[in-house]
Order: sequence, then C-alpha cells, then structure tokens
Amino acid sequence: MPFYNTEVQYRVTLDTDLNLFIVFDKKDRNHVATGVTIEQAVQELQKN
Repeated sequence: MPFYNTEVQYRVTLDTDLNLFIVFDKKDRNHVATGVTIEQAVQELQKN
C-alpha cells in the first residue's frame, strides 16, 4: 500500500508477528524503518 509524504515517498507493510509497521523508501529498498504506528515509522525513515 503506497502512501505519500511531501518529503519522501514510501511503502508500508505490517508485520503481524511483531505488530510493527515497516516503511520502505520508494526510491531505495535498502532504506527501511519500523515503528508502532505508520507515523512513527515514517519519522524514523526521515531521520536516516
């Protein structure tokens, strides 16, 4: 499911075993972040 932010384009998945959202940078698959909420995961992605 793609979501778009003004600063970064990303794709979100949910790991149901860990109850974590995983956010992938749309332009770089290796740029990944996780969070309890989508917003938290996106913030982590933007930090890196």
